[in-house]
Amino acid sequence: MSSTIGQVIRCKAAVAWEAGKPLVIEEVEVAPPQKMEVRVKIHFTSLCHTDVYFWEAKGQNPLFPRILGHEAGGVVESVGEGVTDLAPGDHVLPVFTGECKECAHCKSEESNMCDLLRINTDRGVMIHDGKSRFSINGKPIFHFVGTSTFSEYTVVHVGCLAKINPLAPLDKVCVVSCGISTGLGATLNVAKPKKGSSVAVFGLGAVGLAAAEGARIAGASRIIGVDLNSNRFEIAKKFGVTEFVNPKDYNKPVQEVIAEMTNGGVDRSVECTGHIDAMISAFECVHDGWGVAVLVGVPHKDAVFKTSPLNFLNEKTLKGTFYGNYKPRSDIPAVVEQYMNKELELEKFLTHEVPFSEINKAFDLMLKGEGLRCIIRMDA
Repeated sequence: MSSTIGQVIRCKAAVAWEAGKPLVIEEVEVAPPQKMEVRVKIHFTSLCHTDVYFWEAKGQNPLFPRILGHEAGGVVESVGEGVTDLAPGDHVLPVFTGECKECAHCKSEESNMCDLLRINTDRGVMIHDGKSRFSINGKPIFHFVGTSTFSEYTVVHVGCLAKINPLAPLDKVCVVSCGISTGLGATLNVAKPKKGSSVAVFGLGAVGLAAAEGARIAGASRIIGVDLNSNRFEIAKKFGVTEFVNPKDYNKPVQEVIAEMTNGGVDRSVECTGHIDAMISAFECVHDGWGVAVLVGVPHKDAVFKTSPLNFLNEKTLKGTFYGNYKPRSDIPAVVEQYMNKELELEKFLTHEVPFSEINKAFDLMLKGEGLRCIIRMDA
């Protein structure tokens, strides 16, 4: 490894040249890490819906050519000036948001929304000098959310890397770096259901099932899964879901259905779709007096949340969360330990695997809605 320190590395990367067109495996040059940066050899990455969303570029500023990817596991190859808490050989998970450890948010016990490193989907360059570390024949290729893991090597700000147990299998724990932690933390860190309580989860994709997994770990006795796709109900049983509601099966609002099922409402709900109607239903279906609803899904920018203020006066609580309220460097290593201690089950999230050369197959699977997480092996 040491022979590459300080040198430009030539390696393979999957480049998105334009919106919605298949990624192309190209040879790219990856510059050495600069101040407070780390160069990482990616061993495994996986595809998250956010990658597809920005690849399609339907709802935001298109930025191409770009190397996507943000859910991954790898090993530090070299570190830049000023990096003291990581060294070559350390096992890390790159995270799309960061923790500088110095701003007001990082010093707060309540927030994980770092001023310096919180997610910025429009920025395609490194913070230090406003330049890309990727190029092809001298032409810069843009970064994506500070991670760009669809490359054999990538450069990441030290604050966006969680140092993890080197014994943890990277082909499993790579999914902790995004979707699984988002859903899991929404339940465990924000909703905080008590043992024996009832929890409703809206949306049974990977994030929603991670929220259900959190409810299972917390000891909830009833976990109600809500989804418009009844095909998802069978797999959801593996994640502790005990009952299912498809809103299409009823001619009244789903919040009323859930209230009838639960003698007035669930103790906690977690909304993982981003659809405004589901968000309102998730809030209105919790029990008065103590019910807490947590919003995870990202809505359309023009969406408006409408509900009666009486719901709040009747002591229902509405909360939002970002990345499950986990601080990447401080908290994510402990989530990996939950897996190592067999508290958190990750294997059931991993439904497909493809070699890096066939990365477009992972996009096809997600666009068809097949499976949960597709692992991409970088060495194949």
